[in-house]
Amino acid sequence: MTDDFAADGLARNFVAGEWRGGDGGESIAVEDPASEERVLDAAIAGSESLDVAIGAAKDCVARGAISDMLPAERAALLRRIAAEIRTLAQKGSPLLARESGKRLEDAQGEFAEAAAYFEYYSGLADKIEGRSIPLGPGLADFTVLEPYGISAQIIPWNYPVSLAARSLAPALAAGNCAILKAPELDPAALLMLGHAIDRAGVPKGAVSILNGIGADLGARLVRSPDVDQIVFTGSVATGQAILHAAADIVTPALVELGGKSAAIAYADADADALVESVKWGIFNNAGQVCSAMSRLLVHRSRHAEIMERLVAMAGSLSVGDGLSNHDHTPQISAAQLDRVEAMVARARSDGQEVATGGARIDRPGHFMAPTILDNVDPASPIAQEEVFGPVLCVTPFDSEDEAIALANGTEFGLVAGLFTRDIGVALRTANRLRAGQVFVNKWFAGGIQTPFGGVGKSGFGREKGAEALLNYVRTKNIAVALD
Repeated sequence: MTDDFAADGLARNFVAGEWRGGDGGESIAVEDPASEERVLDAAIAGSESLDVAIGAAKDCVARGAISDMLPAERAALLRRIAAEIRTLAQKGSPLLARESGKRLEDAQGEFAEAAAYFEYYSGLADKIEGRSIPLGPGLADFTVLEPYGISAQIIPWNYPVSLAARSLAPALAAGNCAILKAPELDPAALLMLGHAIDRAGVPKGAVSILNGIGADLGARLVRSPDVDQIVFTGSVATGQAILHAAADIVTPALVELGGKSAAIAYADADADALVESVKWGIFNNAGQVCSAMSRLLVHRSRHAEIMERLVAMAGSLSVGDGLSNHDHTPQISAAQLDRVEAMVARARSDGQEVATGGARIDRPGHFMAPTILDNVDPASPIAQEEVFGPVLCVTPFDSEDEAIALANGTEFGLVAGLFTRDIGVALRTANRLRAGQVFVNKWFAGGIQTPFGGVGKSGFGREKGAEALLNYVRTKNIAVALD
């Protein structure tokens, strides 16, 4: 594996079925955010590598290398990819933990989830069906669901292996080719997936995985007139830039742009379940999760009790490197740590109360203390803007209507949650929350089978579940005169 993927400590790009170094010999140092030590170097793909990848993908589309496979053959191909990903996990998981800073258990889970995506969509590859439309005597009318062609997929750094599989698996199941742009902060484990693609027998050129600078490689990719579809997960600002580029050449796009998600804890909430959900909802992966529980709305009658328990929980988290499976791990980079700390400092200066944490931890690495702000003004920037760090904003409420208004009171709408023992309150609240997914009594209660996506500035379209396949096909109607 190391001979072709990362010889001499250089992670190579997987381009048209071959391992390729950086254009012009360029590379970027990938660091361990827990120690700030170099993990390896990653080759930087530029216009030359991208041209090769696009040319190979166009050739695959032209000869139907994926689209003309029998659906059952595509299903078998996806199952082989899943098996190869599971084989990679033993070496790939520690690499992912080191370059991203996340817990080893989470990195292992990410490889397992990536394999599960391919297994799940293998079961749907032969079930992409059109329909017959009755138009009366003398006419036969039906629809055909066709792949787009080349799917350009911009992968974020927080869950690179899992989120790559989330979009690549349905794209292949529907008959598309794909070019993936890896995140430059932690590209290596994702580049390693080229082994799974190659060993599974994916036609050469049908999938390429390139590492490069977003403002260069990513911009070139989404502006290419040869790209038939764009899939992006990341920040609102970058998503808006991609959507502008897509609009210029009228390329369809599927975007997920993060959130400022709120959980509502009603007066009858189970405190144990709530505290456990907060622990994983905002502090796992150092809060670098698009669907993190970044706001908690607590009924005033339980506010003091819940706050006491939350502060105690935050103080009990072990802090350290991900390879040792500590509860609380670092931010991905120095720049990300600076950004998170600055947002909390601004909130403090605006009069928001810091109940615990509030600054970086004095130790090597990019560690932000688990932070809880109390009695947060819902109109303040810290309650309205995505932090993407381990920062929870707590606000008390008095009524159901007020809680729902507060939960819906941002420009985002990715996920939401609520905690109550009353099924009527749960269903009534869930129906009124402005979000693409609602968790009841457990944050992250969904799975790869459940559609995921947002409203408002959280983006549009749906990933995961059977519904995601509809994002990777377009409908053609065929009407036949029989007379």
